[in-house]
Amino acid sequence: MASTDDLSQHREGGGGKPMLARHRAQEAPEAQGSQQGRPQYFPLGYKEGFSQWWAGLAPAQTEHRVLSYVPYLQKPPTHTQTGSAPPSTNTSTMSVDKSSDKAATPVRTNSITDPYGPRQWHSKLVQLAGKNRFLNEFSVERMGEETQNNLVMLHGYGAGLGFFYKNFDSLSRVPHWKLYALDLLGMGRSSRPPFRIHAKDKEDKVREAESWFIDALEEWRIKRGIDKMTLLGHSLGGYMAVCYALKYPGHLNKLILASPVGIPEDPYAVNEDMPEPNDSTMQNEFTQPQDETSGKTQVGSVKPPRKQLPKWLTTLWDANISPFSLVRLSGPLGPRLVSGWTSRRFSHLPAEEAQALHDYSYSLFRQRGSGEYALAYILAPGAFARSPLIRRIHGVGRQYQEIHSNPEPDSASTRSTAQKVRETGVPVVFMYGDKDWMDKEGGWNSEEIIKAEKKKALENATARERELENGDAKTRVIKNAGHHVYLDGFEEFNQVMAEEMGDVEKRQRRLGQL
Repeated sequence: MASTDDLSQHREGGGGKPMLARHRAQEAPEAQGSQQGRPQYFPLGYKEGFSQWWAGLAPAQTEHRVLSYVPYLQKPPTHTQTGSAPPSTNTSTMSVDKSSDKAATPVRTNSITDPYGPRQWHSKLVQLAGKNRFLNEFSVERMGEETQNNLVMLHGYGAGLGFFYKNFDSLSRVPHWKLYALDLLGMGRSSRPPFRIHAKDKEDKVREAESWFIDALEEWRIKRGIDKMTLLGHSLGGYMAVCYALKYPGHLNKLILASPVGIPEDPYAVNEDMPEPNDSTMQNEFTQPQDETSGKTQVGSVKPPRKQLPKWLTTLWDANISPFSLVRLSGPLGPRLVSGWTSRRFSHLPAEEAQALHDYSYSLFRQRGSGEYALAYILAPGAFARSPLIRRIHGVGRQYQEIHSNPEPDSASTRSTAQKVRETGVPVVFMYGDKDWMDKEGGWNSEEIIKAEKKKALENATARERELENGDAKTRVIKNAGHHVYLDGFEEFNQVMAEEMGDVEKRQRRLGQL
C-alpha cells in the first residue's frame, strides 16, 4: 500500500492543496464571468488528470484513505487481498490474493483515544461458494458488550462501502449493535466474476440478475451466522434489499431504504427491449445538475427524470455503454471525466475529503466490469425498473417463511398452515433527501400499500398472529440532502438511523414478552 506521503503528493499534484479544491476555487470567478453563469463541467485539468491516471492509485489505497476520515480511526484496517493494484491490460477479472499476509489485522480503539469506545474495526474478504466469488466487508464492533443486533449496509450502483464513512462512527455508538458494510458482488473491492444471464424470458432475465446479487448476500449472512439483521440499502442497494426480503424472508428486523431506485411504475421501462448478455446500462445519478444538491433549488422543485432524456444519454444507453466503460476506455482522460461527477456530488465536503472520494471513485470505476452489467436487465433509461418494486412491495414481511426461487410476493389469498407459516410484518422505512432527484412519490405510495396489506392481513389473522404483528411503514425526508442522503445530510441521517435502531430494540422487547 502506498505511504501517506505518496498519497499526499498525488493529491496535491505538486501544489499546496488538493487538486479538485484548487479547480473548484478557480471555477467561482469563471462562473461569475461566464455568460451562462455555469462552472466548467469537468473541473479537473488535463495535466492533473494525466497525473492521477499515471499514478494508478489502487482501490485498497483509496478506500484506506477515505476511511482514515472516520473519527477516532486514524489508521483504519484495510486488507489487500483485492484491489491492491490498478487493473491490468488483459481481460481477467480483479485478482484475489488469499495469502494471510494480505489480510488485515483488526484495529481496536480504547476509551482514552475513543470516547465512544472501546470499539474494534475490521476489514475482511469473505469467500463464497463458486469460482471468484468474494465480498469485501468492513465491520465495527463494540468491545465488552454482547452483540444483540446487526446493521448491514449496502451501497448504490458502482459505489463502494467507503461512501458510508460519515456514518460508521455515529451508528457504531449504539450499544449492543454490530455494524457491517458490504461491497456488492462485482462492485467496489468485492471480486468481479463474469456476469452472464442464461434465462430467455424477459421477466426471468430480471429475476436472474436480481438473484446474482441477493444470493451472494444470503450466502454471506449464513457464513456470518447472523439470524436476523436490520438491512439498510441506498439506491440500487435499496432495490436489492427489497428483493432480498422477498426471496429470503424471516431474516429482517427492519428494512431501511435510502433513496431506493426502481420503485415507481414506468411503462417505457417495463416494455423496453432487453440488452444482450455482455451489455451494460447507465444511471441518472450521472446527469443530475449540480444545483439540485447544493441547496440552490426550492424544495419540491426537483422532479424525477422522465422522457425526454438527453440525446447523448439515450444514445449511450441504447448502445449499452456504461459510464464506467467510458472511464476505462478514456485512459488519461478518465480522472477528468470522473471529476464531472465527483465535483458536483462532493463539493459540500472539506477539500481533502472530497479529493479522497474522487480518488476512491476513479479507482473503482476503472476496474473490470462485472456487476454493472446486471443493471441493463434491471433498469431501463431514466432509472426506472423493468419490474417495478411498487408491484412487489406488498410482499415484504408477508412471505411464507421458506426460501423462494425468485424475489416474488406470495399470493395473498392463502393463509398460514401447519406446514407453511407466513411472516407477520417487517417495518419498512423510506428515506429521501428534500432535494432528491429520486421520486418520493414511490416511497409514499409504497407506504400506503404496505399499510393496506397489514390491514388485510389482520382481518384474516389468528389471535397469535395479531399478537406477533410487527408490520409498519413510514417515509422520512432529510433536509438539505440530495440522492446521497446518507452523505449530504449525514448528521440528520445518523440521528434518524439511531432512532430507527432504537425502535428495533423496542419492538424486540415487546415481542419477547409474548
